Amino acid sequence: MRILTENFLLSNMNNKPILAIETSQNLCGAAVFFDRSKYFETIVNLKNSHSEKIFDIIDKTLALAEIELKDLDCIAVSEGPGSFTGLRIGLSAAKGLAMGASIPICMVPTFEAIALQLCEILPEESDFVIANKVNVDEVYYSRFHIKSNNYIFAENLTIINASELPDKTKGSPVFGSAVKKDDIYSTPRPLFVAEWCRSKGSHLTTTGFEFTEPNYFKNFIVKEPKK
Repeated sequence: MRILTENFLLSNMNNKPILAIETSQNLCGAAVFFDRSKYFETIVNLKNSHSEKIFDIIDKTLALAEIELKDLDCIAVSEGPGSFTGLRIGLSAAKGLAMGASIPICMVPTFEAIALQLCEILPEESDFVIANKVNVDEVYYSRFHIKSNNYIFAENLTIINASELPDKTKGSPVFGSAVKKDDIYSTPRPLFVAEWCRSKGSHLTTTGFEFTEPNYFKNFIVKEPKK
């Protein structure tokens, strides 16, 4: 198990903070985000721990930031694609907290939050691919281009056959679980879930919780047991 708690505080900001929740893959984390000079982040990297850890992580992060739910602008949550169970746990937590505090939620596209994070480490005018496993035969795939310290889509998110991946990624760096089982870029840090909400998703906040669902991207099929 890896636990990371980050307290990064340099300056004050007038904006109300965002609480971000990330549970789309193995990583389970939360961040309280004022801006990039003032944020608090707690991460646990432990498989199948989300339901047990998420509220403790949120409480710990709020305590580090010395705020309460009522002080938040909104709750940002990674919407997928990703683990069916993980996405449900994250959104359920976000809905419950948001309803109790009468604040909106913001659904953050998981691959776009990862892309925002990768813009921090990759050079300007470069292409990169994010590819996460769907199953043994399929891959979630998207290609991005970095321009002006931001990303634009070069190829929209889709599902491809795993055998297509080598040809589609020639000449570009690839990040995600499809190429490396424990790639840290198969899931975004909560910090970048919050930053996506602040910079790109402020108009997407909603209090229509009953209509809000994860973006599974692929239908969940329950297989019948073999007779």
